[in-house]
Amino acid sequence: MLRRVLLLGLLVSLSCWARDNGSGWIEVRSPHFTVITDAGEGRGRHVAGQFERMRWVFQSSLPPSASVDPANSIVVIAVRDKKDMEALEPAAYLAKGQVNLGGLFSHATDKNYILVRLDEAGEHPWSIVYHEYTHLMEGSAAEWTPLWLNEGLAEFFENTEVRDKEVMLGQPSLNSLMLLQQNRLIPLPVLFKVDAASPYYHEEQKGGVFYAESWALTHYLEVQDFHDHANRIGKYMSLTSRGTDAVTAAEQAFGDLMQLEAALGAYTRAGRYTYFQKSMAGVQINDASFTVTPLTVADADAIRADFLAGMSRADDARALADAALKTDANNAKAHEAMGRIEYAAGHHAEARKWYAEAAALDPEDSVAQYYSGALAAMAGASDEETESHLRAAIEANPRFAPAYDALAMVLSGQASKLEQAHMMELQAIALDPSNLHYRLDTAHILIVQQKLDAATQVLGAAKALARDPLEVDVVDRMLKQVDDQRAWMEKLKQQEAADEQSRAIAIAQASAPAKAEEPALPKHPTETPHGPDHSVTGVIRGVRCGGPGVLELRVESAKGAVNVYSNEAYKVDYRALNFTPKEAIHPCQDLEGMKARVHYFATADKTVDGQITIIALWK
Repeated sequence: MLRRVLLLGLLVSLSCWARDNGSGWIEVRSPHFTVITDAGEGRGRHVAGQFERMRWVFQSSLPPSASVDPANSIVVIAVRDKKDMEALEPAAYLAKGQVNLGGLFSHATDKNYILVRLDEAGEHPWSIVYHEYTHLMEGSAAEWTPLWLNEGLAEFFENTEVRDKEVMLGQPSLNSLMLLQQNRLIPLPVLFKVDAASPYYHEEQKGGVFYAESWALTHYLEVQDFHDHANRIGKYMSLTSRGTDAVTAAEQAFGDLMQLEAALGAYTRAGRYTYFQKSMAGVQINDASFTVTPLTVADADAIRADFLAGMSRADDARALADAALKTDANNAKAHEAMGRIEYAAGHHAEARKWYAEAAALDPEDSVAQYYSGALAAMAGASDEETESHLRAAIEANPRFAPAYDALAMVLSGQASKLEQAHMMELQAIALDPSNLHYRLDTAHILIVQQKLDAATQVLGAAKALARDPLEVDVVDRMLKQVDDQRAWMEKLKQQEAADEQSRAIAIAQASAPAKAEEPALPKHPTETPHGPDHSVTGVIRGVRCGGPGVLELRVESAKGAVNVYSNEAYKVDYRALNFTPKEAIHPCQDLEGMKARVHYFATADKTVDGQITIIALWK
C-alpha cells in the first residue's frame, strides 16, 4: 500500500512539473547541432540526424581547407507546419502572394540559426538552407575562390537529398536548365571574372543567368572529374589560392575555354544528367544517441524571441521575451534575447544592461559577455571593464572571432598595447579568414603603428574579399588613407628639415648678442611606449617645435594643465574625430588652440608629464 501511495505521489509530482514547465518544445543535441522543435522527440532526432549527415556530405566533398565546423553554434529550429513557420519567419514573407518558405538560414555575428518547416512538400524543400550552409562551410576558401565557383558550389549542394543510408548529391536544377536554354550563355572568360561589382551579380536578369551557368559549369566539371578520375576543380582552386588570375587558372586547369564553352552549351541542352549517390553505410551517426531535454516555457519563449529579433520582428520578439521573464525572472536566455531586441532597435544603453545581466546569470555565455564588453566600449566605459567581459567571452568560447576583434579595437586605443591588439586581430582572422571587417581593423592598427607597407598588404587581401561596390569603396578609401599618411609623413620630415635649416641660418646670422632669441627647447628622452596609458581632454596651448621632429605642448583642461612632448612628431597618431582636414595636419602650425584628447605615457623625465602617442582633434 505504501509503494502505491509513493508511486501515486511521484506521478502527481511529474504531472505538476509538466504542467508548470512543459512548453511542448524540446532540445535535441547531436555532436554538431542543437535542434529546437515542437514536433516531438522522434522528429527532433530525425532532423538532427539529417543535419549530421549533411555535415558529413560537406566533410567528405569539400576541399580540406574548407571549414566544416563554424566557431559559432548552429541552432536548428524545426517547426511542424506553416502556422508555426509564419510565427517565426521574416515579416516580408507574410504578405499575400509571397514565396512559401521551406527553410531559412540566418548567419549573425554571434550565432547561426536554421529555420525549417517539417511538413514542406516539393522535390528539395530545404534547398535554400543547404545553399547558405554551403557558403558557411566554405569558410576560409571563400577568400580566394572566384565568385562563379563560390556560387556554383552552393547551387550544386542545394539540391542534395539526405536519406537514412544514402545521399543523393548533385541532382539537376530544372529551373536553372530552363533559364539557360532560354538565354545565351555568358562567355566563360567573362563568367570567370565576375566579381561583387559586376552587373552579372546584381541585376535580376543577368544575375539569374550567372547563378544558373555557375551551377551548370560546376555540375559539368564535377561529373567530368568523376568519370575521368581527374581533379580539375581541385587544381583550379589550388591555382587561385596562390593568387593566379581566374581566367589563367581556368586555362591551366580546364584547357581550351572555347571548347569548354561549347561542351557546356551541349550539356545544358541534353535531356539526361548524372548525379551522385553516396552510401552512408559506414558512417557512424546514431540518432538514438542524441541528448533530448524538455524545454521550460521560459526557455522556449526566450529562444524564439532571440530568433525573431534577428528577423526584424521586434514586437513579436519582445512579447515572447516579456512572457519568458514573467515566467522566470532569472532566465539568462530571456535577458540575452532582450539585449538583442534592444540592440537591433539601436537602444545601446538598454541592450548593455540586459546583456550584462545575462552575463551575470550565466558567466559561461560567450555571447552575453561579448556584447557586454563591446557595448561597454561604445559607451566609453573603462578599459578594465571592457577587457574583462571580452576576455571572459574568449575564455568561454576560444573560437569566437568577434570577441578577439572587439578586444583588439579596445587595446588599439592604448599605445603600449598596440602589438597585443595586432596579435588579437590576427587571431580573429585565423578563425574567420573570409571576414572583411577583421582585415580592415587590422589595417587600422598597422596604420596607427606607422607600419604602412604592412597595412597596404593587408588591404590588398581585404579587397579580394569585397563582395559589393560599397565594400570595394571602403577598402579603396583606406588605401588612399595609407597613401596620404605616407605622403604626409614624408612632407612633415621635409618641413622639419627645412625648419631646422632656417633656424640654424637665423642663429648664424644673428649680429646683436643682446637680441632676444627663442630659447632652445629642453632635451627629453625618447622612449618606447610603456606603462599605463594616460589621456587628457582640453585645449592645446603653447605649441613649440624644434628639430628634427621635436614637439612640445600643453593641454589645458578643467583639472589643470598637462605638459607633454614628442621627439618624433611624425610618428604621433594624429586623428580628426568630427571633421575632415583639407590637407595633412602640420603640428607646428595647426595644433595651437585646437580641442583635443591627447594620450601619453610617463617617462623618466619628471620635468614633464609624459611622451605623446595619440592626438585626437575635433572642432
